[in-house]
Amino acid sequence: MQIRRLTPSDIPLLRQLNAVFADAFNEPETYRLAPDDRYVEQVLGQDHVIVLVAIEESAVVGGLVAYDLPKLERARSEVYLYDLAVAAAHRRQGIATALIARLRVLAHQRGAWVVFVQADHGDDPAIALYEKLGMREDVMHFDLPVP
Repeated sequence: MQIRRLTPSDIPLLRQLNAVFADAFNEPETYRLAPDDRYVEQVLGQDHVIVLVAIEESAVVGGLVAYDLPKLERARSEVYLYDLAVAAAHRRQGIATALIARLRVLAHQRGAWVVFVQADHGDDPAIALYEKLGMREDVMHFDLPVP
């Protein structure tokens, strides 16, 4: 298995990753209607956007999307792990753990002091993975609509 960070020229790999997300999250309407290539190139070209994929035999079998968030209380950042999924046939092989390990290395290289992630109540596999790797904080999450 190879883990690599996507660049603006990796649009086909991003499309494969979105398909993995669509299946894993059961949200085809969200992840299969990806934006056009120009938008994807622009976002993948931004330094604070971190997209990692796990590739086996030239196919994306998992990946993550994270964002480096610069802070103002200190000269450091936090990395927010937003999406993480592994294709069903490839789970329980250490792929998610390997993706997070690579993200932690990148976060350290960027001067981040922590990687943080959310999990939904009832998503026991994700909760178990994150508890294995870090400390749990029980917080509430709110979506505030933008007018």
